[in-house]
Amino acid sequence: MREALFIKKNKDRWERIQHQPADDADDMARDFIQLVDDLAYAKTFYPTSGVTEYINNQASRIYLGIYQRRKEENNRLTGFWKYELPMTIRKHHGVMLFSFIIFVLFFAIGFFSSANDPNFVREMLGDDYVDMTLDNIKDGNPLGVYQSGNPVIMWLGIMFNNITVSLIYFAKGIAFCFLSIFSLANEAARIGAFDHMFFSHNLGTTAAMGVMIHGTLELTAIILACGAGIVMGKSFLFPGTIKRLDSLIRGAKDGVKIVVGLLPVFMVAAMFEGFVTRHYKMHPAINITILAACGIFVVWYFVIYPILLHRRLSVQLNEEDV
Repeated sequence: MREALFIKKNKDRWERIQHQPADDADDMARDFIQLVDDLAYAKTFYPTSGVTEYINNQASRIYLGIYQRRKEENNRLTGFWKYELPMTIRKHHGVMLFSFIIFVLFFAIGFFSSANDPNFVREMLGDDYVDMTLDNIKDGNPLGVYQSGNPVIMWLGIMFNNITVSLIYFAKGIAFCFLSIFSLANEAARIGAFDHMFFSHNLGTTAAMGVMIHGTLELTAIILACGAGIVMGKSFLFPGTIKRLDSLIRGAKDGVKIVVGLLPVFMVAAMFEGFVTRHYKMHPAINITILAACGIFVVWYFVIYPILLHRRLSVQLNEEDV
């Protein structure tokens, strides 16, 4: 059977499964079995075709739903962070990598722009903030800004602000993803200018070690939130084989999952900023331990674990196919 005829013959059923998934367990199992049959046929006759990957994704999604119901039927919240969010992240790893590259690129632009233009940092951070930081540096307390105010109030205020900003960055993705990219680039340039301000006073290590106590989680979450906006905009620009509106809805749902999944990350990052960063002069061993723990979590949960989970589900799907 030619690939075009194979697609035409099954397209309506695939779209029904994708956009109107079955709630009944028997119907879901029937859809899964049919998709596995389609996948086996596609792998045999069209192994490099996009339709094979499409069917595999549909079958993986249903299998994940069945697996979650069986393993996590009494705790859907755990299932979200254990399975659904990592699989969504894995699905869009390419976009998240692109978002990370944008951040690194414009961080470097902000850093070196500040090195060549002393006024750049003031344009990015504002005169009041720069003057306050320079005064703190003269007083021998370069990160004194993190020691002001009640830690509880600071934690709640930062948490609310960062979550609000992340939602705005995500929502901007509706404008063909360009505004999310612009917001991420602007944020990265600001942080680059901020870091150069300390490096220019030979305090680069102090600033990096202190700020990254909370910054490791916070910046990761901002990069991913902007990536979620790009996912939404990209789904409209490049709908693939489905209707543009359906693709947008699908991309928006994935983006919302990512942003919602980042809420605990923002909460913990704000807690670190409110309660821990103010003690940035702590023993280096404690500082390094916190940084290492945050770094390991980020790499494991957002990079390694989604890949391993995807491979495990793919192996299980292949076993079902056999």
